[in-house]
Amino acid sequence: MIALPKHGRRLALCGVALTKARNNRHGIQALGEVRDEIEQMMIDSRYLDHAPFSWVTISIRYGLKTDATPEYQAVNSKHGDLPLAIEIDTHQLIAASFSQVRTVLKHAVLRSLIDAGKRYACPTERLEAELSSTKTVSAEP
Repeated sequence: MIALPKHGRRLALCGVALTKARNNRHGIQALGEVRDEIEQMMIDSRYLDHAPFSWVTISIRYGLKTDATPEYQAVNSKHGDLPLAIEIDTHQLIAASFSQVRTVLKHAVLRSLIDAGKRYACPTERLEAELSSTKTVSAEP
């Protein structure tokens, strides 16, 4: 039996700085909104129904490059989650507006979940449609 999270969430996001650059002031609020929106998509699309994990944690690494795919850790048998990590270029976020930060984070989370979904045979159609419909935003001044 797969452990269920005590908090009832199906998606958890956290941000971690890999550089000395100051984090964007909109980061925490944007992470919360992205989590709520994408978690609902996961529930609606039944993403987790046949997965060998009951929820997903994604660490967003604010670094010097943007990863196309996430790094994986083994499914946590005690907590039931699939830990993922994906790096995004912090330079995209330094002077970005709330909308730009939200879009960059949303793209990273969607790319991570789509990659994991393909690896674990979870339905990704809804997430892929959302990724293709969300325009990439440049944070350049």
